[in-house]
Amino acid sequence: MIERYSRKELRDIWSEENKYKIWLDVEIAAAEAMEKLGQIPKGVSSVVKKKAKINVKRIHQIESKVKHDVIAFLTSVTEKTGIKARYLHQGMTSSDVLDTSLNIQLVQSGKILLNDIDKILKVLKKQAKKYKYTPCIGRSHGIHAEPITFGLKLASFYEEFKRNKKRLVYAIEEISTCAISGAVGTFANINPNVEKHVAKKLGLKVEPISTQVIPRDRHAFYFSILAIIAGSVERVAIEIRHLQRTEVYELQEYFSKNQKGSSAMPHKKNPILSENLTGLARMVRSAVIPALENIALWHERDISHSSVERNIGPDANITLDFALVRLENILDKMIIYPKKMIENLNLTKGLIFSQEVMLELTKSGLSREQSYKIVQSYAKRCFSENLDLFNVISKDKSIMDKISQKKLKAIFNYSSHFKNINLIFRRVFK
Repeated sequence: MIERYSRKELRDIWSEENKYKIWLDVEIAAAEAMEKLGQIPKGVSSVVKKKAKINVKRIHQIESKVKHDVIAFLTSVTEKTGIKARYLHQGMTSSDVLDTSLNIQLVQSGKILLNDIDKILKVLKKQAKKYKYTPCIGRSHGIHAEPITFGLKLASFYEEFKRNKKRLVYAIEEISTCAISGAVGTFANINPNVEKHVAKKLGLKVEPISTQVIPRDRHAFYFSILAIIAGSVERVAIEIRHLQRTEVYELQEYFSKNQKGSSAMPHKKNPILSENLTGLARMVRSAVIPALENIALWHERDISHSSVERNIGPDANITLDFALVRLENILDKMIIYPKKMIENLNLTKGLIFSQEVMLELTKSGLSREQSYKIVQSYAKRCFSENLDLFNVISKDKSIMDKISQKKLKAIFNYSSHFKNINLIFRRVFK
């Protein structure tokens, strides 16, 4: 996590102050439940709530001696609240606090990421409708295939981010659990109703069975979803990078008045923001393998997962948030060149209509194999000699006996490729 690729909103969630504040919320909620159950004196939770202050520096000082973060935290709270604080943490174990708090941080982060996705969906919808009928070439393997519209390209991204939103909603639900079950998860020294109260108070669900730790398959799922979303971010970013290449130049990232593209070459306008997104997506995806490996802990618990989560927790969430916000900005401000799209569409002089010519020949009685061979031979000649496919075919009497001039002109037209755009848009934007 570095300042350059992070926003304050997410940094605050993963700050030491917020972490310890959540720890305190967990301890106070548990104390409230214990008071109701008559396990500790009444008034403990209210005194702690009133007097406790988070002092990160002091906690670190204590931890440097005791070598235990939760004990250091509790000691610091006791220094501020007095003797009543001795009733905190009764029958609890460190994982009860750490795991429940980590899940709260993930939920807090996830909700911001959902808001980021909503903003991307909004701008994609706006741009897709704006360029709904803007013709451009569809490519497969990087090679010109058949006509599409730029709006369809954006609609595809929109549908993908709709799926990402659903996935993230489910991942947040998956991670929204609380465990206050004590050592090895048996509730031997703590009433299960304490866990129930803490979960309700903090907006979580009770973990059905914890082994002193909340099962890490939940966390692995959450980070896997972040990685999938990052993959979608990179998919859009790579498309922008390809379309901004000089020989393509169908669009470009917004380039501000005083922006410089290269320290050496004044003419350069580079897709640096999209390239940056590709790199950030790699970082988010790098969290998945460690998260998956955290699932298999020794027996009821070990702490091999702890150091991993202290890294990937803030890093993956903060990085993805930054990437999503940057992507939304790129999509909103990108400059589109419809004339260049048309120019590229016509670059191969009609070769992109080869399939329709072949299909029309099959309707006249020729086999698919014969039709394919005839059209392919002309396509190869046109490509090598820079000829127009329509003109070449028009001069072949054997073909024109099977396809009328009127029909041939209709084939070499974009309209047939766009006849179902409304249908696709209704499916996507219903």
